[in-house]
Amino acid sequence: MIKYIRWQATIAFLGMILIVAVLGYLAFSFTTVIVPDVGGTYVEGLAGNPKYINPILCQYNDVDRDLCALIFNGLTDANEKGEIVPDLATHWEVSDDGLTYTFHLRRDVRWHDGAAFTADDIVFTINSIRNPGFQGVPYLADLWRTVSVKRIDNYTVSFTLQEPFAPFIDYTTVGILPAHILQNIEAKALPQARFNTQPVGTGLFQVAELSARHIVLRANPHFYGARPYLSTVEFRFYPDYESIFGAYERGEIEGISRVLPEDLPKAREHQNLNLFSARLSGYTLILLNLNNPNTPFFQSKEVRQALLYALDRQKIIDQILDGQGIVVHSPIMPDSWAYYQNIKKYGYDPAQAQALLDQAGWVDSDGDGIREKEGIKLEFGLLTNDDPTRVEIVEEITRQWAAVGVKAVPQTSGVAGLVRDFLRPRRYDAILTQWQEFPPDPDPYPLWHSTQGQGEGQNYTGFANREADQIMEEARRTTDQTRRMELYHRFQQIFADEMPALLLYHPVYSYAIDKRVKGVQIAPMIDPSDRFRTITDWYVLTRRVILSEAQRQSGK
Repeated sequence: MIKYIRWQATIAFLGMILIVAVLGYLAFSFTTVIVPDVGGTYVEGLAGNPKYINPILCQYNDVDRDLCALIFNGLTDANEKGEIVPDLATHWEVSDDGLTYTFHLRRDVRWHDGAAFTADDIVFTINSIRNPGFQGVPYLADLWRTVSVKRIDNYTVSFTLQEPFAPFIDYTTVGILPAHILQNIEAKALPQARFNTQPVGTGLFQVAELSARHIVLRANPHFYGARPYLSTVEFRFYPDYESIFGAYERGEIEGISRVLPEDLPKAREHQNLNLFSARLSGYTLILLNLNNPNTPFFQSKEVRQALLYALDRQKIIDQILDGQGIVVHSPIMPDSWAYYQNIKKYGYDPAQAQALLDQAGWVDSDGDGIREKEGIKLEFGLLTNDDPTRVEIVEEITRQWAAVGVKAVPQTSGVAGLVRDFLRPRRYDAILTQWQEFPPDPDPYPLWHSTQGQGEGQNYTGFANREADQIMEEARRTTDQTRRMELYHRFQQIFADEMPALLLYHPVYSYAIDKRVKGVQIAPMIDPSDRFRTITDWYVLTRRVILSEAQRQSGK
């Protein structure tokens, strides 16, 4: 009997211990949370190989631009709204005459090799671009050769312009090179420098290993800004985007740097893939040659407006692009600080298109399905490159225009010859083309000012409007962003009324990342490399912490 009582007491005691343990576990569970932890590796597939991991030479290669975005920094950076914000510089001042910009540099920046970052690096980089032997993109050299750079002290540098130019600040986003490594290499020899495959930057990540197969980046222990959770990022190189998708299915990578429209259905079927899409800077449009004597009808804004009303742009996006596009309403990007929200929008309205053409005197008097006026048929060539998707879009556009009595004859050319043989000599009727990767500053001068309507200028339509010209000129001179916004709002109103070109759609960039990788976010992108804008928030490891600690870590 005594043994039985003792046995009951033992069971009761053990039960109490178990209850306390369970209650303690539950209390711990309900007062702790899962948070990101530092460490781990993210692996992504890229199409192609690096050539110049150098911020002043990387503009021609997508892989180079992706890597430079993580390895280098500029004096400034552009946020998702296209606003220029400090990066290697803490702040800057602009002289009253708008000619001199003085930048004050951070004092806590070190290169990946531990050397201090100073004004000497700024001066070296800009002088390399200014040098006649510079081998990079012409637009960088064209701007910087009109600017003088001066070292004030170790942490102050100034730039002096020949005339006021508000978009100048955009150019200060260019990545900076280390003078202490490259100062003895001439600009013309930079493409051959070993540095291009053994880069040293100031960025979030630094190169740990590079081979023909992959590159491994390690988190920069000297980085001055927010540190990433990821300790390593590996990029593996593949011949094309189709190969990248296959690599994911074989378990070789976690990130697909670009999902092509034809692969979207397959990507959506993968339960472990998160698919991200974002609008890219730029748009596809139809340029109308306003000065071609063979197409006098393009000089009528009623005809131009009618042509846009007659286009079902959303149908083109949905049926041909698999939804990978966003209808355009303005020549200025929607996420820009200068975008005019109340701009006139042309929806698909074939009845309105026909009414405008009737009012302008273009009628089908002989019943052949083509409108005419004073013996001239409303008929013209619609040229594009030989890309199958572009050809399909042109064919759909011709069908939609035919429904309102306009005949467009599809024409094709090789990609290389489109600018050389047709756009630059202004030898075309209408062209379906694409402008992409606009800089953050919304300056429309290069594309729409009348002085750019000949020769090397990119105003290929020949659009000329005195008020629009004056607006673009003043907006370039003033550094007052509020005033520039007012001017660009008025410019967009003029553009929407005149419609010198038919804006179709913004491209959409899609990429996919395995669900194991958390914290990935997306925003409008100027360049595909902007997908790494939030990489400091990405993580693959987690840990459990007490709620109060998590709140402290999140700043709550």
